[in-house]
Amino acid sequence: MTTPLKETVGRYGIWSVGLRSEDPDRRGELAEAAAELEELGYGAVWLGGNSSAANAAPLIEATSTLTVGTSIQSIWQHEPDAAAAAFAELESAHPGRFLLGLGVSHAKRVEQYARPYSALVGHLDGLDTAGVPAERRLLAALGPKSLRLARDRAAGSIPYLVTPEHTAHAREILGEAPLLAPELGVVPATDPVRARALAREFLEIYLPLPNYTNNFLRHGFTEDDLLDGGSDRLVDALFAWGDDQAIRTKIDAFFEAGADHVALQVLTGEPRDALPRKAWRNLASTLA
Repeated sequence: MTTPLKETVGRYGIWSVGLRSEDPDRRGELAEAAAELEELGYGAVWLGGNSSAANAAPLIEATSTLTVGTSIQSIWQHEPDAAAAAFAELESAHPGRFLLGLGVSHAKRVEQYARPYSALVGHLDGLDTAGVPAERRLLAALGPKSLRLARDRAAGSIPYLVTPEHTAHAREILGEAPLLAPELGVVPATDPVRARALAREFLEIYLPLPNYTNNFLRHGFTEDDLLDGGSDRLVDALFAWGDDQAIRTKIDAFFEAGADHVALQVLTGEPRDALPRKAWRNLASTLA
């Protein structure tokens, strides 16, 4: 019998750009890190950037139960037939271990960006034809239309840079069955000035992107909250920071709002492609 997806990914995962590195010299380091994450009890790893099955394969090969998902694979840079072929190859070698997370990226990052919702529907049509089952793909859905699409044409949603309030809204649209697995930035710093500075440094690349800012405005924030790197109110809503208890409380707020799984992105001030393994260990202790 196939294990339900919510049980497969568990309650906690790690979201990481570094774990998708294509540098052959880092292959051993990535495999070792993935094996440790599995041992620490994380159920899934979510690969940041425009990731693919090829990025997931080394981590799956290095572990025995860890689920690895793309977060996200851009529909503009991966044709459905090629994505389906890569999915089938990995699925044949390691059944049930890979999830195809899809998204439309952003107009400022994609030259051919146009009619993103229609393009996403067309991409899903192509995946259907090529044989990627809906129950093994997830959408990085933020707005209501995309969330309904995640409900009807995928196994659920993996929203990025969201609040517990968005999670409650998403759960209402998705209904009970689909997976809802929001990403959450975790800043392991107790000094408010330091914690918010790290969060704003991270947030800097996202505030110019309307897909995110429009979502903030839909959920009670104002244009003023978007100024000067983001208001304290915005930063505190989007990130978990403080001592272990404060971080755990913030994570729990997502579950209370309806999340099934939370993909935790630990922000320590290191380069985005770093592997903050000590912080991952400490976080696992907080979650135990």
